[in-house]
Amino acid sequence: MYEPDLNAPPINPLPPVVIVLVCLLGGVELVFQAAEAGFAGGAAGIGWRIEAVQQYAFSDSVFDWMRETGQYSWENMLRFLTYPFLHQSFMHTLFAVVFVLAIGKFVSEVMNSFAVLLIFFASSAIGAALYSVVLDQQYALIGAYPAVFGLIGAFTWLQFSSLKRSGQSGLKAFTLILFFLGIALLYKFLFGGTNEWLAEMIGFCVGFALSIVLGPDGKERLQKVLLMARQR
Repeated sequence: MYEPDLNAPPINPLPPVVIVLVCLLGGVELVFQAAEAGFAGGAAGIGWRIEAVQQYAFSDSVFDWMRETGQYSWENMLRFLTYPFLHQSFMHTLFAVVFVLAIGKFVSEVMNSFAVLLIFFASSAIGAALYSVVLDQQYALIGAYPAVFGLIGAFTWLQFSSLKRSGQSGLKAFTLILFFLGIALLYKFLFGGTNEWLAEMIGFCVGFALSIVLGPDGKERLQKVLLMARQR
């Protein structure tokens, strides 16, 4: 007869790294919401979001200037890591939080916290950098979505490797990213808008690639690759 574990938590606990990321994402947005509602910052609070975007969002023009002059100040380099925590609106933030909760929880249960943070921030930074190199955009890049797609890339690798180990086709693992890519392209075709989907796809590739090394048996896999490279 089934006997429930009375000591088990009613809700599966979230990994600490996911809690930290969600609190940062949600906390920043709550400050903006409070300011825009008049509960914080007074009259100046209404412009907090705009000021934050100007100071902490990823700017294509700033990155172009950095590459042209060779001046990579900490203030400007920090934009690669801070822009994921700025969003256009409450709903823009909410969807990012939901994805981090869902995908981040799964990835965090397989990988350690350092790996999750590395995937999150590397996907953001590399996604923004290559997005700027490929395209010439005049508006700031904000939002956690390149990082979210990095986590989706990690999720895809974990699914892919699991399917391969069980003798199944690994192509099934790419169903989720193909769905999101289709939605992004359809939205772009119907409503126009920005090209942020490119940064998101780059973020996915970064997350997928990093997971090959950071995921289970990653060290052994890396050692095999290095050994093969030396033999050549």
